[in-house]
Amino acid sequence: MGRVTISDVARVAGVSVATVSKVVNHRYGVSPSTAERVLGVVADLGYESSLVARSLRRQSTNVVGVLVAEFEPYSTELLKGISSAVDGTGYELLAYSGGTDGGAITGWERRSLSRLAGTLIDAAIVVTPTMVLSEANGIPVVAIDPHTGPEGTHTVDSDNTTGAREAVEHLLALGHRRIAHLGGRPDLESARLRELGYRQALEAAGITVDQSLIRVGGYRPNTADTPARELLAPSRGERPTAVFAANDQSAIHVVEVAHDLGLRVPEDLSVVGFDNVPESMTTTPALTTVSQPLHEMGTEALRMVLDLLEGSPREQHLRLPTSLVVRGSTGPVGG
Repeated sequence: MGRVTISDVARVAGVSVATVSKVVNHRYGVSPSTAERVLGVVADLGYESSLVARSLRRQSTNVVGVLVAEFEPYSTELLKGISSAVDGTGYELLAYSGGTDGGAITGWERRSLSRLAGTLIDAAIVVTPTMVLSEANGIPVVAIDPHTGPEGTHTVDSDNTTGAREAVEHLLALGHRRIAHLGGRPDLESARLRELGYRQALEAAGITVDQSLIRVGGYRPNTADTPARELLAPSRGERPTAVFAANDQSAIHVVEVAHDLGLRVPEDLSVVGFDNVPESMTTTPALTTVSQPLHEMGTEALRMVLDLLEGSPREQHLRLPTSLVVRGSTGPVGG
């Protein structure tokens, strides 16, 4: 067994990480019997990192930075998961938006880390970094859904390929055969994997992939507008009966474009998104989507970065499963 962490103590003692933190840091709010049980586990497992941490914290900030290119629905949901898990760990969070022009310029994360590392933060969680990161400026780094995929630093992402495949299989089961794909940015690994899942589902069903039904949407409503209109234009000889969009923001915009063109969703056009951000539930109709466990991804990223701070990292790359959430934006072909 590797170095014992505060998470190990909490699991064996049957309490939360917050409770263990209160006990070892002599804070109020824990019953004597629970404190005794926790201290017994601390002794049994040989947990010493809290003592080391207390001595080191005089030279540290006790702050974990959460770096994003911009605060949009995806990163906001991740931040909710991170913030829900930080209570009782002894650390605080600093949320920092370092991108410009919607995060389109690569390298924003390195500039942000150079500004913050060592002086304002002890470690960083970087959301969708554009380049491979290793331990940066002497601090531990965990990347969530990195553009380059799971390499370099410790990473957390979701199963993009399987999620996309299940989305298209859902449309196939409804009788759709002309299924378009509004993809993400071609430089992003998540976009590549979602298109791969789209292609795999069609090929498994014996359907030849029609390149004219694939467009780059860029993950943003403003960049998705023109390709969405191209896919649904009345001038097309045979428009698609369904669209699988690479994220919810793009999918929601497809629904809006369909309404502008006089198409009913789902009677004339079925639409599936990816992410399951809160906005997907408030559209009309509510959006069928692939749910990424965004809160859990945030929670696991925080756990990983705290393990790195304690010198006891476990897995380097964590991939979490997705699930299909069927709502009102999909229906039988010709429905």
